[in-house]
Amino acid sequence: MEIKTIARLQKQALKKSASDFTRLGFALFFMICVLTFTFLSNGGISNNIFLAVAALIGAYMAMNIGANDVANNVGPAVGSKALTLTTAIIIAAVFEGAGALIAGGEVVKTIKNGIIDISAFDGNPDPFIWAMMAALLAAALWLNFATMMKAPVSTTHSIVGGVMGAGIAAAGFGVVDWWTMGGIVASWVISPVLGGIIAAAFLFAIKKSIVFQEDKVQAAKTYVPVFVAIMSLAFVTYLILKGVKQIWPKIIESVNILPLVSFEVTKKPAFTTALAIGAIIAVAVYFFVKKRVNSNTTALQNTKASVNTMFTIPLIFAAALLSFAHGANDVANAIGPLAAINDAVVNNGVSASASIPLWVMGVGAVGIALGLALYGPKLIKTVGSEITDLDQIRAFSIAMSASVTVIIASQLGLPVSSTHIAIGGIFGVGFLREWLHIKDENNHTIEDDVIIIKDEQLNREAYKAELKSLQEKSEKTQPDYARIVDLYKLIENEKRIIKSTKKNIKKAKKVQFVRRDAIKKIVAAWLITVPAAAVLAGMLFFTIKGIMI
Repeated sequence: MEIKTIARLQKQALKKSASDFTRLGFALFFMICVLTFTFLSNGGISNNIFLAVAALIGAYMAMNIGANDVANNVGPAVGSKALTLTTAIIIAAVFEGAGALIAGGEVVKTIKNGIIDISAFDGNPDPFIWAMMAALLAAALWLNFATMMKAPVSTTHSIVGGVMGAGIAAAGFGVVDWWTMGGIVASWVISPVLGGIIAAAFLFAIKKSIVFQEDKVQAAKTYVPVFVAIMSLAFVTYLILKGVKQIWPKIIESVNILPLVSFEVTKKPAFTTALAIGAIIAVAVYFFVKKRVNSNTTALQNTKASVNTMFTIPLIFAAALLSFAHGANDVANAIGPLAAINDAVVNNGVSASASIPLWVMGVGAVGIALGLALYGPKLIKTVGSEITDLDQIRAFSIAMSASVTVIIASQLGLPVSSTHIAIGGIFGVGFLREWLHIKDENNHTIEDDVIIIKDEQLNREAYKAELKSLQEKSEKTQPDYARIVDLYKLIENEKRIIKSTKKNIKKAKKVQFVRRDAIKKIVAAWLITVPAAAVLAGMLFFTIKGIMI
């Protein structure tokens, strides 16, 4: 029996190791291809070896973004069973790559968010190249470690920490814009709190208007089109503001080709423009969904499970659109420093911004998609099922939070992280479930039980005082003895009520829909992301400098 068990364990271990080696093989093959292509295609440039190595690190960084960050977009959909893991990976890979290539931007600030002052390098490309290379590698290594620990962290914060640490190592503490860093620290609190509140608000609204109603099917006919229309408004606005802002001038120029149409060509879309387009599409979506819902609800049962199915398709669209917008925005985290190194090598100088060649964009797009396919499942499972249990309605609320929070924050000028928003949304949904569970059908809460205990304790003290008074009475009548017996019974009954109520409170407090160990691990990873990446980047900078000098 033991021999069979050992043989089975060996077989499983060999199978797992073979799978790990296969994934590693694909990853190394991609990185070697990028290294070879970059080296051969830039053979006429001096220091092309730096560019080739930087491209290799950029490919590594892109795969780590795909493995860690993309899980936030599709994790809730997978956890709610709206998408299978394989389907989610395919959808995310396609839309992440499309977002990076189509709307990834023609120009990106090489120093992410103005973290360091490039004038401190005095136009000297060598230390700048070393710093960017150290920042890129440090961020990639930290993301790799976080993925291994199944902790979803912000890739933006990782690269920001890397740039800050490498900048300090290269030019001292004065090179850092500490005001910008203060905004990033503020986002650690703003992003998850805002995301959690908005996700919980959407979930409560759906439950109140549909799930808690006696006739759920009729309520769904009324409110599902409204919620899907709101989703359309939010996502179209979000996508225009964040997903296609880099190609907005080309879109306007294409529209102006039409007769009787003339719009002003601007660098990026205005919020009112994005909102107006979103509103038009939302109205069309409302009537389309209303027609579909009215024709399909005859087969639905009056249950929460049936209502859940009505949010499946909107949730799939949400995952796809979030992936597109993420690819368009966060590809810069992988290739921003690479573009900076490319510009410094080609022009033999340091500039504040740099054009991104198509091959650099391709490295980011393909790397993100490949990293998601090879190593994304681990984080997708963590986000989708290891923090709180999700169904389609809860996942829909989280997706809504991701888009609405970014829109609100961008208009208020608040710094936010898409990763922190998504995880905060999951926390918000889980804590709302706990709160709703504690409340019973009669709106009875723990606070009500506490009040009951206080009242019963007052009653018991009064009974005890009366009992003591009767016992101390020198001459007792028959009614006095009868009352003494009743008081003993009343005191004992009060004792039982208090004990039972305390047990109810203890039982209610034990119900936890959010796994506390997951909260501790994720929050700890968030707090140390910037300093960990910074320290690692500083060490790598001095290592690279020592090798080169």
